Amino acid sequence: MEEKDKNNDEISPPKQAKVDSFQSAFSELKKSEFFSEPLPGPSKVTSASKFSTLLVSLKQKGNPLLKFITNVPWEFSEIVPDYVMGKTTCALFLSIRYHQLNPDYIHERLKALGNMYNLRVLLVQVDVAEPHHALKHLTRICILADLTLMLAWNAEDAGKIIETYKIYENKPPDAIMERSDTAPYQKLMNALTTIRSVNKTDATTLLSTFGTLSDLVQAPSNILALCPGVGVQKAERIHKTLHEQFLRPPKSIK
Repeated sequence: MEEKDKNNDEISPPKQAKVDSFQSAFSELKKSEFFSEPLPGPSKVTSASKFSTLLVSLKQKGNPLLKFITNVPWEFSEIVPDYVMGKTTCALFLSIRYHQLNPDYIHERLKALGNMYNLRVLLVQVDVAEPHHALKHLTRICILADLTLMLAWNAEDAGKIIETYKIYENKPPDAIMERSDTAPYQKLMNALTTIRSVNKTDATTLLSTFGTLSDLVQAPSNILALCPGVGVQKAERIHKTLHEQFLRPPKSIK
């Protein structure tokens, strides 16, 4: 055991000398002309946050609409369009007053944009008294360049339009689709409100009072009249509608 420890002690100093010589050899590497600090690559967090943030072009610095984008985070970035609201959505901003002074500006921007992005919005701020001729010209440009034309009458409207596009970036399509009244309760509500002078409040009162359509049909008109807001005439009209024949008898052929 003592002999083993003795051997270890004899081997250890040379090893330590090698480590020291290695460190000393490469300690001057950072000072040489062949060394450069590695550039930070895009991390997963950075890539994800890029699309969770509204990107604003440096050209838009000083635009008053930025003061009204308060519900989504945004940051300046070197991008081709003026605003990037998602992976496939962008916007170009243009005021009619500026367009009248520089009619070639929008053509240059569209040439630089090319075919990038699926949804391309041309956000136009109407800031002149007679915008009709300019809007007609811009509408033609939007049709030819596959742009969606959005109009704003002030900086606040323009900011909220950009903000809304970003908010609804990941929303499902049915979030802005018309609601279909497929629920049984909603169908009963719609059926009862087709009766003349019966509104949604009356239909809600009748269904909550009688519970089911069967009990509502079996209730006499004088009981229906006791419901708040119904009254005698409306109760008789409801009772008559619920008890009249669904199919009219065919007319006799002479």
